[in-house]
Amino acid sequence: MILALALALAAQANPEAEMVMDHKRREAAKSAPAPKLSIDSKVLKSDFVRPSGMQQKFDACLDAALDDPVVGAQRAEEWRMASGGYLARQCLGFAYAQQERWLPAMTAFQQAADEADVAGDPASAQLWAQAGNAALAGGNPVNAQKYFDAALAHGLADGLEKGEAHLDRARALVAQDRLADARQDIDLALAQVPKDPLAWLLSATLARRMDNLALAQTHIAKAVELASDDASVALEEGNIAVLTGRDDAAKAAWERAVKLAPDRPAGKAATANLEQLTAQAAASAPTSK
Repeated sequence: MILALALALAAQANPEAEMVMDHKRREAAKSAPAPKLSIDSKVLKSDFVRPSGMQQKFDACLDAALDDPVVGAQRAEEWRMASGGYLARQCLGFAYAQQERWLPAMTAFQQAADEADVAGDPASAQLWAQAGNAALAGGNPVNAQKYFDAALAHGLADGLEKGEAHLDRARALVAQDRLADARQDIDLALAQVPKDPLAWLLSATLARRMDNLALAQTHIAKAVELASDDASVALEEGNIAVLTGRDDAAKAAWERAVKLAPDRPAGKAATANLEQLTAQAAASAPTSK
């Protein structure tokens, strides 16, 4: 995550709100983390080679949207009306996304991508990816998948760009309960971004949801290797450990998640899991007569 619509996930994970400790009830442990999305203006500024004379206007538009997204949207719309083209629409999408107005953001990015296609600008591939991320953030995985399909079909550079598009499309597919298709995309993403801990985290989570706990263990271990100080990784490490009967390992992982981010969703989920694990252990302890 980390992307143009940067999965800078503004990297706020929204991990499982609950995790059932009873090993016999594994079905209850199958909801995946759902990172929240935002847009990174630095990435937007550096992604494309702009038409002559337009880069300065585009950067100023983004800066205005950062200072005040409402004012930024007004300026982007004025620029669009003054023949700002797809760059103005892209800035408008950014301003809407800053306000978490995901539907108009999605529409603005989609229209920008369409106009870039007409202009023959290869930047359209990333604009389609931005539309996909806005759709995903707005809870529209069907449109998100369609836009990521378009981004990949238009051609993205090998490495981070292509890897993130596959990861994002996988998340859209998971939201549609198309887990086998999502698995294919995550495998492609891992080949493109093998040092991205988020890719390994999402892969491990998906493997857990598909009851492939051996793969889940292998991939969460890789995520821990790359990001041992990430609370969401620690949370998932504990989730997988408890499902494989390793309660001590689960406890240690969740305690690490709490220590790393006590007030974040991952830390709070880990705290709830620890409380449930403690209660389960107490309930199963032999009583003295």
